[in-house]
Amino acid sequence: MREHLAYPEQPNFPPRYNIAPTQPVPVIRNHEGGRQFLLMRWGFIPGWVKDARDFPLVINIRSESAREKPSFRAAFSRRRCLMPVDGFYEWHRLDKESRPYLFRKPDHGLFAFAALWETWHSQDGSEIDTVAMVTGPANGLMSAFHHRCPVILAPTDHASWLDASARDDDVATLLKPPAEDLLEAVRIGTAVNRVSNDGPEVQAPYDAATESRSPPAKPRRPVEPPAQGSLF
Repeated sequence: MREHLAYPEQPNFPPRYNIAPTQPVPVIRNHEGGRQFLLMRWGFIPGWVKDARDFPLVINIRSESAREKPSFRAAFSRRRCLMPVDGFYEWHRLDKESRPYLFRKPDHGLFAFAALWETWHSQDGSEIDTVAMVTGPANGLMSAFHHRCPVILAPTDHASWLDASARDDDVATLLKPPAEDLLEAVRIGTAVNRVSNDGPEVQAPYDAATESRSPPAKPRRPVEPPAQGSLF
């Protein structure tokens, strides 16, 4: 990941397979003339919020309104970042059943979500770096599962997205659906529904025989932030 995203740090961050909202996620941002790797809380909190308990959990930010909404417009102009991943999950609702799917590149390679970050100052004086991915209209593959999907930046656009001096209008042109051939959808088992399951086994392709011997697990759905929509 260091070679792909060009940051100097050598973080001790073990592989994660089932990160949930409010947990730390890896983030790449521009810092002091270079790129910096750090962990941030997944769940954006605007700087003006006094008590985070009174603010809804924002795990994704709509690309269409990020520049205008008071909660996000400063971050859109000055605090853009990358959220590196090699896959993400979405649940396909079929009748009364929700089937989890893993979305990944066919070569299992790395890609990066467009994201916005903000440092939140709590009443006790502590600081928390928070982040949320940017979402936009789904491409053809994703539209069968959800009407929105994460904005996945082309590697050639990473530098432009991270450049705090770039014009908002220019940056906004980077926010578009992923190419149709970028990702594949793989049905996986319901182990991913439990946040406590965080090993590579959660990404194993669906096996009907194995699933029939396992106790049912309810789909994992985080609290939906108002006007932001759900993604996972």
